[in-house]
Amino acid sequence: MVRAVNPKLPQPLPGFEQVNRYWDKRMNLAAAKILPGEFYVSDQGEMIVTVLGSCIAACIRDKILGIGGMNHFMLPFKEDDADRWGNKVSAASRYGNWAMEYLINAILSQGGSRRNLEVKLFGGGQVLANMTDVGKNNIEFALSYLEEEGLSVVAQDVGGPYPRKVLYFPDTGAVKMRKLKSVHNDTVERREREYSRSIEVKPAGGDVELF
Repeated sequence: MVRAVNPKLPQPLPGFEQVNRYWDKRMNLAAAKILPGEFYVSDQGEMIVTVLGSCIAACIRDKILGIGGMNHFMLPFKEDDADRWGNKVSAASRYGNWAMEYLINAILSQGGSRRNLEVKLFGGGQVLANMTDVGKNNIEFALSYLEEEGLSVVAQDVGGPYPRKVLYFPDTGAVKMRKLKSVHNDTVERREREYSRSIEVKPAGGDVELF
């Protein structure tokens, strides 16, 4: 029996070599899987995959050129914050700004134009016990940021009690999303708690197909 050989992955854009990439046999195309705190941009017709709990993923692309990407971020609130939108708001906003600006700037650096940007937004679920407002705060930040930047959201699926798996295709803007209602382990919650603890705040430097 001849063993099938996966096609060679396209070269990633400079700066994204560390992102986990693989050949998705089911979709028959190259894919990049991003974890909390990561983002990825492609001009090669790749699929970008992530699983979200209370985190947010912004899917942004230049709809003319088909260059785009996805980020995966959470504002750095901690469980013992008494006033999540009080003293912490400035530092938290700087972190969210970083996540959004790096994604947008990476698209623009590849020839994208701000006037052609198309935005879709996902996540912000209430999935972390004793941290019930984290998802809500993430949603409010993302929508506020996009409004201030003059970028409209053409599709979104945010909030609610479930994690989500999101597949994004920057070349076409298509999204496949599944709400993970039958998750039997704490992988998403554990990953996001670890991510939340690891965050260090630094000075600021269409349609959805359910499957």
